[in-house]
Amino acid sequence: MFTPSQLIDQIDKHISLLPFDETPAGLYDPIRYVMQLGGKRIRPLLMLMAYNLYQDSVEEILDPAIGLEIYHNFTLLHDDLMDRAGKRRGKDTVHKVWGENTAILSGDAMLILAYRYISRVPADHLKDILDVFTCAALEVCEGQQYDMEFERRQEVSEVEYETMIRLKTAVLLAAGLRIGTLLGGGSRKDADLMYDFGIYTGIGFQLKDDLLDVYGNPEVFGKNIGGDIVCNKKTYLLIKALERSDSFQKESLQHWMNKECDPHIKIEAVTKLYNELHVRQVCEERMDELYQEAVSCLEKVEVSSERKEELRSLVKQLMDREL
Repeated sequence: MFTPSQLIDQIDKHISLLPFDETPAGLYDPIRYVMQLGGKRIRPLLMLMAYNLYQDSVEEILDPAIGLEIYHNFTLLHDDLMDRAGKRRGKDTVHKVWGENTAILSGDAMLILAYRYISRVPADHLKDILDVFTCAALEVCEGQQYDMEFERRQEVSEVEYETMIRLKTAVLLAAGLRIGTLLGGGSRKDADLMYDFGIYTGIGFQLKDDLLDVYGNPEVFGKNIGGDIVCNKKTYLLIKALERSDSFQKESLQHWMNKECDPHIKIEAVTKLYNELHVRQVCEERMDELYQEAVSCLEKVEVSSERKEELRSLVKQLMDREL
């Protein structure tokens, strides 16, 4: 069995060898730039780990795993453009460096390249794998649309929020796990269980991001905290705060959501309300529920417990991470 760090090394090496030096350079340079920004590589990692449950070597599926990472980075490129974001992983975003038209076109090329690499699977698996990926890719777009619509609403329910992050974040992780299982030779039942494992993990992963944006250590987190508060994003913390607040607290929260002021003052005021309402604890309790659900699915997968230990450990690390 490979460790996650060993698999990430293989992923990064494979990405470094991709032929993104083709012409016209104006199309491919931004793609190479995006792919070399790094990141956690969670999606291809989970695909490889699922495959490794059944097979000892993972080289055979590095191309489709990289296809998943190309698709993920395509969504980030277009997200940054829609959000007018200036930075991604500490570097200028593509539309800042090359302009909006190039960001759109290079993003489109990344989507096509994702399909090229995803489709490099045995012919007898091709339809199944493309069906899984296409479904997830479309659902990510649905999640992004919900996210944009939520920005225009004063309140969003917990159910609506978890539906959005399931679509925007979790389904691609889950798809990678299902694909890795099917390609590795796992049963349909195992593939379904691994998919559900990915859904619970993905939702918990996003809730941890919400938590870190408010309570993370900026030196460890890699960016200033409180960005979601400043942008009035409908995070799990804000949703639970509005749900748990009395009339005075709700009025105060809505006041700060609608107020343009010094970001530090706004962050301090809203965080104080979060503390009064104990939403950090509520979020952590929900994350623990999701972790238990994820582990329960993993335990039912019909491979030895020893072979599942790396996945079990990884999901725990994702829930406990400080960045």
